Amino acid sequence: MTDPSAAVADPPSPANLDPRDRLAIALDLPSAESALAMVDRLDGQCRWFKVGMELYYTAGASLVRTLRDRGFEVFLDLKLHDIPNTVAGAVRSVTTTGASLLTLHASGGERMMQAAAEAAAAPGAPRLLAVTVLTSMDAAALNHIGITSSPSEQAIRLARLAQRSGLNGMVCSPQEIALFRAELAPETLLVAPGIRPAGAEAGDQRRIAAPGAAIRDGASLLVVGRPITQAADPAAAAAAILTEIASAL
Repeated sequence: MTDPSAAVADPPSPANLDPRDRLAIALDLPSAESALAMVDRLDGQCRWFKVGMELYYTAGASLVRTLRDRGFEVFLDLKLHDIPNTVAGAVRSVTTTGASLLTLHASGGERMMQAAAEAAAAPGAPRLLAVTVLTSMDAAALNHIGITSSPSEQAIRLARLAQRSGLNGMVCSPQEIALFRAELAPETLLVAPGIRPAGAEAGDQRRIAAPGAAIRDGASLLVVGRPITQAADPAAAAAAILTEIASAL
């Protein structure tokens, strides 16, 4: 069984030159069985896996521990958003799983993020990433919920607040990577979903980029799901993206 106190890996960063340290494959699948079958099909192409709400709500913490016991790092994408005490308790619960990264919504506010950061000071706790503006949202979508700022303006506003609150990094669209890298502390982890290799469909993503461009702009970790997991040969699809990443390092 994984010892949570020793679970947190060195964070992915622009200094990590092994492409496998810069790619997290999103296991957006309905069950532990389908997720582990996909892991096997990937044949060692990846060191990081993202476990999101769909999978976590069915498979639970045991899947995270299974992935850790098999030698993988886990990015737990739960997007926590609640009152400060509840979020802090969730962070403490996640610490027992051995996950290396955990997300929460920056829109939950400063007090919520500070409470989470305090809970994450415990040994073995995950590094915390603030979700700024979802990559599925564009200016029109923000306007519909009363935010008149552009996606980039809203994202950097929330990112600055998250950094002041003690969080380790941000989830941002590829279009904000260069801005975040210029504006935030140099050690900030920048995790970019919305990555689409050449020829891939955008799906429900709006603010996207190719893997090489995102790495050159300063992304620490790229999150790729459907272009790999829905490919006829997931291992080959992952290998092609790793090649794109390597060309940009």
